[in-house]
Amino acid sequence: MSKLRLAFMGTPAFAVPTLHALEEAGHDIAAVYTQPPKPAGRGKEIQKSAVQKAAEVLNLFIRTPKTLRDAEEQKFLAGLKLDIVVVVAYGLILPQPALDAPRLGCINVHFSLLPRWRGAMPVLHAILAGDKETGVDVMQMAAGLDTGDILMREIVPITAKTTTPGLLEDLSKRGARMTVEVLQGLAAGTITPKPQPNEGSTYAAKLTREDGRIDWNKPADAIERQVRALQPWPGSFFMVGEEMIKVHGAVVVAGKTDAPGTLLDDQFTVACGQDALRLTRLQRSGKGPIDGAAVLRGLRLSIGHKFP
Repeated sequence: MSKLRLAFMGTPAFAVPTLHALEEAGHDIAAVYTQPPKPAGRGKEIQKSAVQKAAEVLNLFIRTPKTLRDAEEQKFLAGLKLDIVVVVAYGLILPQPALDAPRLGCINVHFSLLPRWRGAMPVLHAILAGDKETGVDVMQMAAGLDTGDILMREIVPITAKTTTPGLLEDLSKRGARMTVEVLQGLAAGTITPKPQPNEGSTYAAKLTREDGRIDWNKPADAIERQVRALQPWPGSFFMVGEEMIKVHGAVVVAGKTDAPGTLLDDQFTVACGQDALRLTRLQRSGKGPIDGAAVLRGLRLSIGHKFP
């Protein structure tokens, strides 16, 4: 297998398997680019990215620029004399000089069947929209947002139990293996890029905390998908007075109807715009997730209570 001189660009934990796969395959990783350390958690302590932590363990050279648009940063990247750049959820846009710097260009491991979900959160949006399948595309990067030619694809089904964390774990492992295979094919000249179709493109926009607020007017199946899709962030929630209740698990109860938001029974079943939703795992403020019926007993709400 040909060994390539490369830079890896990624930030979150689900990018780490690809970094490990590249190192295990024996490629010359000249630099690891990742987002600069940022304040996180309740204490707002400065936290290194998961990729930076992994790169430190591997004793790799680490670069954390705030932008790649700076001329000096572009000069540094070009000076690495790379064969290729591998990108997995880096979080910074690569300008044209960066795309042009490596001999074989830049490739991106994208967790969607392009052009279905372009953008930052394709896995979450695929589950939220009720897609029956998703997958991994390894693509040649171009100037547009996730518009490059497809080099390799694997399709993965989305089931009624699929959650964002579980799907991300699966896709990240697949993407790591596929990246090594793609590099081997590119080095050997045996991969034929396939242009993306122009139709069917959607944008997987970043979400905010407020996007997790449950709207009981929606159908129960749509809210249930929201619960699975928005794990672990921004999470799904509703309010009881001033208290936020987080929803970690729910099942659709077909046929039960009432005004949306009405508590229907002592099992924490709530009427929705269509059917009802039984909240099976909930979390009160400052406490851990427990059985939904137990939370209901603690809240002491009467059947017929109306949630906003």
